[in-house]
Amino acid sequence: MVEDRKLKENISDIKQKLMVISGKGGVGKTTIAVNLAYALSLKGYKVGLLDVDIHGPNVVKLLGIENKKLTGSEDSKIDPIKLSENLKVISTASMLENSDTPVIWRGPLKMKIISQFLRDVNWGELDYLIIDSPPGTGDEPLSVVQLIKDLSGVIVVTTPQEVAMLDSRKSIQFARQLNIPHIGLIENMSGFMCPHCGKKIDLFKKGGGKKAADELDVDFLGDIPIDKEIVDLSDSGRVFVKHGNMDSAAFKKMEEIVKRIESAFNPNKKNKNRSKDR
Repeated sequence: MVEDRKLKENISDIKQKLMVISGKGGVGKTTIAVNLAYALSLKGYKVGLLDVDIHGPNVVKLLGIENKKLTGSEDSKIDPIKLSENLKVISTASMLENSDTPVIWRGPLKMKIISQFLRDVNWGELDYLIIDSPPGTGDEPLSVVQLIKDLSGVIVVTTPQEVAMLDSRKSIQFARQLNIPHIGLIENMSGFMCPHCGKKIDLFKKGGGKKAADELDVDFLGDIPIDKEIVDLSDSGRVFVKHGNMDSAAFKKMEEIVKRIESAFNPNKKNKNRSKDR
């Protein structure tokens, strides 16, 4: 089909296409996707961030660009929101009247808008396209896999809690059954450092992510502890990897995960050092 060919051509200059998914909601998947995309852009990579969580598009909130709207270009395509020289963003939230407007769509309409975001957006040349998908293994992540024939990998986000791990294992099997070449797992909310005594408190148990990764033979990318600063910065539209405390455990863990992803998808590319000037 002509539309299929146009889609393939439009994303042909994107080197790595990674989808961030989770088995259930509330595990911090969008926070991970946003910080991963932003961290890679700070390292000098050209990054696109595509929000395909049609019913709950929160990427723009975390980036502080809620009031920015998508615009058309002279070639009848859609210009993504350019957050910086290295970071472009697309979300249905930037098409809605306001943040309270619900999207009441069935599956075919959702696949149509995802296809349009891949086919008709001026992505240009990118090192990475990070795709934030809603929880579960339904229409949106399945549409992404069907539309992007050369998806590089899937990053599954979970918490150590058993109920979250049950669903994350389903997400891993989803990716495996659809022949995704690379699957990684991140354990978020992995313990909490008490600000008073300095001891680690395992609020949602511990080690579930590493255990699941080992049992299912996928890459364990790392664990990130709960950090109040992540919550506060996200609510104010400031990204943790740019504005957060670089000496915090959460910040260091995030940087370790980014380095592992760099290594996995750019094995022969010299790492770019992040500047301390922020």
